[in-house]
Amino acid sequence: MSKNYAFAPRLMQENAAAHYVGVSPSKLRTLGIPRRVSGANRLYDIRDLDAWADALIYDGAEEWHDTREADLVFGLAAQ
Repeated sequence: MSKNYAFAPRLMQENAAAHYVGVSPSKLRTLGIPRRVSGANRLYDIRDLDAWADALIYDGAEEWHDTREADLVFGLAAQ
């Protein structure tokens, strides 16, 4: 029986790692994210998955030069 914890495990099997980064397992295999080897298991380290996600570019990032403009758009500007 599997247990549910309130945190992601440090090392994940392929299906869990793919779910974590929001891609299919077949797509995950093409991304070049390194895997750790533990016996017959090939596991993805959550730190490597996070590093891959952190390295992605932001779509539209050039439009926002500072948070003041975003604050105005979302009605969060200081009164």
